[in-house]
Amino acid sequence: MNKLCDVRDYQAKAKSRVPKMFYQYADSGSWTQSTYRANESDFSNLLFRQRVAVDMSNRSLASTLVGQDVSMPVALAPIGMLGMQHANGEIHAARAAEKAGIPFTLSTMSIASIEDVAEHTEKPFWFQLYVMKDKEFAGNLIDRAKAAGCSALVLTLDLQILGQRHNDLRNGLAAPPQFTPNHIWQVMTRPLWALKMLGAKSKTFGNIVGHAKGVTNISSLMSWTHEQFDPTLSWDDVAWIKERWGGKLILKGIMDAEDARNAMSSGADAIVVSNHGGRQLDGAPSSIAILPEIVDAVGNKIEIHMDSGVRSGQDVLKAVCLGAHGVWLGRAFVYGLGARGEQGVTEVIEIIRKELDTTMALCGERLIGNAGPHNLYNGS
Repeated sequence: MNKLCDVRDYQAKAKSRVPKMFYQYADSGSWTQSTYRANESDFSNLLFRQRVAVDMSNRSLASTLVGQDVSMPVALAPIGMLGMQHANGEIHAARAAEKAGIPFTLSTMSIASIEDVAEHTEKPFWFQLYVMKDKEFAGNLIDRAKAAGCSALVLTLDLQILGQRHNDLRNGLAAPPQFTPNHIWQVMTRPLWALKMLGAKSKTFGNIVGHAKGVTNISSLMSWTHEQFDPTLSWDDVAWIKERWGGKLILKGIMDAEDARNAMSSGADAIVVSNHGGRQLDGAPSSIAILPEIVDAVGNKIEIHMDSGVRSGQDVLKAVCLGAHGVWLGRAFVYGLGARGEQGVTEVIEIIRKELDTTMALCGERLIGNAGPHNLYNGS
């Protein structure tokens, strides 16, 4: 077997192992996918300053994220339907993150439930919340995350309505797959995936089915989901959620300086500069391009994280140099999961770690906290 050396190798392997509808769910953007592409390509516009004859010994990537000690300033982002990339995918990704000493964020739209992930992990993970019209259900989700010992709540603000993702429409995406000839063929051509899926704890949305009123099967689930995203979401809702949660609150989906200031005023502990991986507003700027504007707007008054387009440890360092306190991996770890399950996620995290450490050293830094605009040619 050819050695898998970087994230792109895992992407190719995942594409060959995961049914097309689920691979493309994770690896597509909305409309023309221009923002999806810019998220990656805009990192290449940032160039490192190489330094020589400096002491590169005793390096450390250790940091903190919302007060939590981490082995490097990296977290695994919330990804819906991870359990369709690999059987029990959320559990495997959470365990890989736990071993690596970084946070894992469980999506509301996960296949494994909050309780399933908590049962199979030893350390607290983060939980990501979508605000639904059914406030009783949303409140119960918050309470369930508390009961499971989740150490931070991530409120996603940029999905009041669903961006149009053409590949999902073409593929007739559903979890579990519907019994159409196309879906059956996709599963049949991925026998290892199908075999593992037979033993999965859950094959549909574990946080919703059996918890939301009237949702008892796939038909009622799809109808409920399409109706539940709340277009009236406001900063008043953020205040209600903060009070109900009572712990560390992270607001995800910030792409505007005024929104960043509002987030800071809301009492959130951190914000995530994110365009949802290019899956919502096509034609928006990349997250890395807008990051300096957000940093200028709120400075050190709130912890700033970012995601979207991160495919290497070098991307992590570039974001840190531009002011990100934390950098979230999304598709990068999904590729690892689809390619080799929990082992693949572990390997991708270690690739990111090594790339980050090596690049930091060659830029003349020993501590990740000392990296800044001075390490980039066009960062200041």
